[in-house]
Amino acid sequence: MRPDDVLTVRGLRKRYRGRRGVQANDGIDLTVAAGQVVGLLGHNGAGKTTLVNQVVGLVLPDAGTIRLNGIDAVAQPHLARERTSIQAQANVPITGLTPRRAIELVGRIRGGAPGAVRQRAGELIDALDLGPWADTPAEKVSGGIARLTAFAMTVVHPGRLVVLDEPTNDVDPVRRRLLWQQIRGLADDGRGVLLVTHNVREAERVVDRLAILDHGVVLAEDTPAGLTAPLHGSLTVEVDLATDAAFTWHPAVRAGTSARGRANGTVRAEDASDVVRWAQSEVESGRLERYALTPASLEDVYVTLVGDEQHATADDALPATGAGEAA
Repeated sequence: MRPDDVLTVRGLRKRYRGRRGVQANDGIDLTVAAGQVVGLLGHNGAGKTTLVNQVVGLVLPDAGTIRLNGIDAVAQPHLARERTSIQAQANVPITGLTPRRAIELVGRIRGGAPGAVRQRAGELIDALDLGPWADTPAEKVSGGIARLTAFAMTVVHPGRLVVLDEPTNDVDPVRRRLLWQQIRGLADDGRGVLLVTHNVREAERVVDRLAILDHGVVLAEDTPAGLTAPLHGSLTVEVDLATDAAFTWHPAVRAGTSARGRANGTVRAEDASDVVRWAQSEVESGRLERYALTPASLEDVYVTLVGDEQHATADDALPATGAGEAA
């Protein structure tokens, strides 16, 4: 374990016994260094949450090692939990409290000084635009505000490792951007951040490294640039369909995913001009509402490695490109 490594996982295996005998983790290697956001990307059932539960000592692995900030997390799970702040998929119930009170309470429980916790809670409330709901009873706030509150409770007095399991669920697009800024800031302040997500597009903006997990195995792990390097020379083409009629791609496009009136695929850079002319014609004929061409992304890498049938597309959080625009 290098001095700046906050988390080192080697050869981690976990099989759930029972009728189906699910192999949740199958020889996982993973490292999170101080100052890094490491994304763990995979579909539901890929083994992400099992991995997180082993890191914080809630699930005992069958084999492998977990070193967390210098301690053996398997042999000393209580120390692992002391050094880790985790936001689980499910929000912690805070009925009877306000978001501000819940954030401050967790900060005090984790050992923060009263004045420092109060100041940090106020900073998080402002940074996440929680002010209008900060002193509202928790049972009266929306799911998105509850999710942001859960994040603030996690990081008000953060450990050396911060684990975030789908932190943007239910959060509106504007506050998601504020949340991503705070996640990036945690690493910039020297924490190691393990970000569990299936939101490929948004994660691409903040992660330093990304591990793609499928059926308990890390299929690839690298920087975003390193993962997309094999697709250099390719572009992603995305279209919004104007009608429910059958849609046929230009012959140069390799079809990707499609859902909710939107479809995407990939095209070689040398064929891009032909595809743009075709797409513009489709817009003018009324068969397409819009199209956009962009460089190959982590989403394309994920679909290539995992397959379309497993792919959970990011929701429509990104601003739409205008009709007939090639970006």
